[in-house]
Amino acid sequence: MKLALLQPQFAPNLYDLSSMLNADLVVWNDLEQWSRKGRTHRAAIKGEHGLQWINIPIRTKDKKKMIGKVRIDHTVDWIEPFWNALLHNYSNATWFDFFSDEIEADIKRFSEFERLIDLNMWFFERLMKYLEFRVEYRLASQISEFDPNPELFIKSMNANILYQEYDAKNYQWLVSNEVQALKKHPVYQQVDGEFIPGLSILDLLFNEGKESFRIFDKL
Repeated sequence: MKLALLQPQFAPNLYDLSSMLNADLVVWNDLEQWSRKGRTHRAAIKGEHGLQWINIPIRTKDKKKMIGKVRIDHTVDWIEPFWNALLHNYSNATWFDFFSDEIEADIKRFSEFERLIDLNMWFFERLMKYLEFRVEYRLASQISEFDPNPELFIKSMNANILYQEYDAKNYQWLVSNEVQALKKHPVYQQVDGEFIPGLSILDLLFNEGKESFRIFDKL
C-alpha cells in the first residue's frame, strides 16, 4: 500500500498534491505540533519579485499546540490583504476573471472559522472542486493505529511506500526511505517572467483553470 502522510494545507503545492493523488491512503497529520516553517497556515504564489507567501495569522498562545488545536488570530486584519495579494498578482492570469468572484466570496468566509484545520479542509475542498478533482483523506486523529513515528505508522498500516511532505526537513519527522511522488515538476503557463515550480494550486487555478487536468495527468 502507498501511504501519503502530510500536514493539513489549504492550498498545497503540486509536489504534495502528487503525493495525495498517487497514494492509496492520504493522512493529514493534525496531531503534529504546529510550526511556523510549515505550510498549514501559508501558501506560495507568484509575486512581482518571485515567490511570495500569503499567510493566515495564528494566535500566539496556540503556536506550541498540535495542528488540530491551533486557532486563527482574527484580531489581525488579514483577510482583505490575503485577497488583495491574489488580486494584485493574478488579475492578468488567463482564468482569473472566471474564478475571481467565487474565490473572493470564499475568502470573505474565512472570518467564520475559528480553527485553522477547519478552514484548511473547507478551502482545500473548494479549490479541488474548481479544479474538478477530488482527494479523499483521513485525519490522523481519526485513525486508531496512528503513531507519531512514521516508521511505526507505516508498519501498523502495512504500507510499503511512504510519501511525505515536500521539503519538510525543518519541521516534520521524515524517514530515510520516503519516496517522492513527483520527480519532475510540470511546467505550465504562469503570469509574467520565468516559471517558478512549487507554487500552490491557487497559481495553477488562475493560470490553467479548467485546463488543469492536463497538468494533473503529469502528477
